[in-house]
Amino acid sequence: MSRRLDFTVHRVSRKLGRHDLILETGKLARQANGAVLVKYGATAVLVTACMSLEKREGIDFFPLMVEYREKQYAAGKIPGGFFKREGKPTEKEVLSSRLIDRPIRPLFPKDLVNEVQVVAQVLSSDPDYDPDVFAIIGASAALTISNIPFNGPIAAVRIGKLEDGLILFPTYDEQENGVLDLCITGKVGKIIMIESGSREISEEDMASAMHYAEGFFKDIIDMQEELRRLAGKEKISYEPFALPEGLIEEVENRFLPDLEDITRIPEKEVRIEKFNLLVDKAVEELVSSQEEALYTDIDVKRALSEVEKKLVRLAILRDRRRVDGRALDEIRPIACEVSVLPRTHGSSLFTRGQTQSLCITTLGTKSDEQMIEGLEEESYKNFMLHYSFPPFSVGEVKPIRGPGRREIGHGALAERAIRYVMPSKEEFPYTVRVVSEILESNGSSSMATACAASLSLMDAGVPIAKPVAGIAIGLVKESDTDYVLLTDIAGLEDHYGDMDFKVAGTKDGITAIQMDLKVDGITLEMVKEALSLAKKAREEVLEVMNSVLDKPRPQISPYAPRVTVVEIPEDKIRDLIGPMGKNIKRIIAETESSIDIDPSGQVTVSAPNTETLNRTLEMIEIFTSEPEVGKIYDVKITRIVNFGAFCELPSGKEGLIHISEIADSFVSNVEDYLKVGDRLKAKLIKIDELGRLNFSLKQAKQE
Repeated sequence: MSRRLDFTVHRVSRKLGRHDLILETGKLARQANGAVLVKYGATAVLVTACMSLEKREGIDFFPLMVEYREKQYAAGKIPGGFFKREGKPTEKEVLSSRLIDRPIRPLFPKDLVNEVQVVAQVLSSDPDYDPDVFAIIGASAALTISNIPFNGPIAAVRIGKLEDGLILFPTYDEQENGVLDLCITGKVGKIIMIESGSREISEEDMASAMHYAEGFFKDIIDMQEELRRLAGKEKISYEPFALPEGLIEEVENRFLPDLEDITRIPEKEVRIEKFNLLVDKAVEELVSSQEEALYTDIDVKRALSEVEKKLVRLAILRDRRRVDGRALDEIRPIACEVSVLPRTHGSSLFTRGQTQSLCITTLGTKSDEQMIEGLEEESYKNFMLHYSFPPFSVGEVKPIRGPGRREIGHGALAERAIRYVMPSKEEFPYTVRVVSEILESNGSSSMATACAASLSLMDAGVPIAKPVAGIAIGLVKESDTDYVLLTDIAGLEDHYGDMDFKVAGTKDGITAIQMDLKVDGITLEMVKEALSLAKKAREEVLEVMNSVLDKPRPQISPYAPRVTVVEIPEDKIRDLIGPMGKNIKRIIAETESSIDIDPSGQVTVSAPNTETLNRTLEMIEIFTSEPEVGKIYDVKITRIVNFGAFCELPSGKEGLIHISEIADSFVSNVEDYLKVGDRLKAKLIKIDELGRLNFSLKQAKQE
């Protein structure tokens, strides 16, 4: 009897871009419902999909969990820290998990309440390529060949743009140096998810990049279909979630006029209060007052929500009427303020309808940079935007914990929108942190954050290239021809609508896009139409913002540290540091400044105020400049001899004051005029052929 274990491995491969894209199944993680190993270059990502056998009781949402993990061994590294193992997900892992979740979530059956988990693990990391887009392909492939109900497969590609054109699956360097970084997913003829950052790219160029990306969808989908033919499992049946038969009709018969009135209330908190009162009334009539109730409290509330959803969507589709009475392309009223906080370095308050962001900018030094330790090379980040969403912003009572996935995702989107207008380190050598405190939320708080952050940065004197504004476009869709696009969606339109399409940018182009759908895709023509609406709305928002502050303040806040960068010759670094760090320690002790020296000779100086900064720069110049004949220096007497006195420059260099150069009159005894420790002004009168310095006290006094 043979003890050799043989695997039945199925593999499909196709050349895409610079390398072969390979999908493989049958060897790894065989107990998962579906498992696919995706390879591209030296990257290998294992993606698995599992579903619970029983449905999860008491919920009316699809319980999908997506986890993306980058293990350090994939890049040949051992994790830092005391424990030497990976801990909680990094920000990059959280964002990649969201990137996988968003396109696959709308493709599951609406009535599925069995728990589904997708896990993507990076097993090998090519130093040139970000694995996240291959993890999306792997998630779709694993679900496609599994027995889990899934309306796929889908394709995912990353597109970059350099001066010489568009690139499929750009490298890290091409992403960083290009004008576009676009991640897009979809089916043939349909787009499902968009995530992009760009350097003020036009709507036309963005649409062209999306069209280019669509050209690769068929190849990637065909590969998954081939893998399904080779190794696919038959989809299993499941017990669907459904409301009790007849309940929707009962609710419509009894409470339709009440719900119609509620959907016409523009104020969010009033509408919620009225809806909750109606829930209590409906529960009393249909549950509490019945001897043998046919429904539960939860059933009744769900049915009311379903009818409300239908009313809101019908009003938009048929009557072109929005909940708050606005026109379809009308943005909500806007109010902007800057310098709202007295001691911060920069602050702003941006309010759009019932969405409000308070942004605070803090300027720090090089020591405040964030170290990024991932699969790629270690790097440092000098611009951070953090988003905070406290429960009171939506009138709720919840414990406040650390930032969740939503907060990390919204902050990253706003950061990406602003990043492309931030000054370079050479132009503005500060570490910049912006915090967005969402004080009120009723639709598109991430785009409000982009607007408030732009104002706050300008208020702090950060020389951003141009102001940035953002807007969210919504969709109510019955078919590819029967749909309505909505500008600046509010919370109810987001909740009951089919799309959240966020676009941020300057007056000259787009800097960030994030599009999520609840349907299985929209056409490129619909995307173009949404981009056009977003541009018009963005220009309106920028007009209001510019009326308050249209360019950075000429000076930074008096409470901010003063930071500057000076260049010194590389061979002078040793002189600045001094023996055993003597010189640099002295400068720091005397000025209380922070000094960072780069091996290239770039010296970053941070001081609490302008006076201290200037003093620090003077001392750096003393230690790094060559002595200049004819210049007067502060010197300290270190040794008395019979022919004069030796003195020391602040830089530590030593020179001689000859007895004849001490005073205008004849000097017979040096100690009658000088003693060790005296600090005087002396003129450098000669540097001899051996580099020795000769000073004169009497000439300095004369001058």
